[in-house]
Amino acid sequence: MNKDAQMRAAINHKLIETGERELLKELLRAKLIGCGWKDQLKAHCKEVIKEKVLEHVTVDDLVAEITPKGRALVPDIFSCPLLLPDPTRNNPKGHWGAHM
Repeated sequence: MNKDAQMRAAINHKLIETGERELLKELLRAKLIGCGWKDQLKAHCKEVIKEKVLEHVTVDDLVAEITPKGRALVPDIFSCPLLLPDPTRNNPKGHWGAHM
């Protein structure tokens, strides 16, 4: 496992341990709903279902069809790595340490 993957795993583990992961998911969900992402994706789902009305559309087919569109519709502000906490802030050694 490379260093980046180890860091991600450690961060994810700490977020789960502290309950922050669920809080972040709820915050993200609320922000996405607030910016209209959910409504746009719902409309796209309806379009896909209408187009494939003669075919039997499975949930897996629908997920495969809408996932790329869903990701593309996420506003850039939500995927900006600059919004992540800086692990070196207030910690000259660059470790998450007690901050996590």
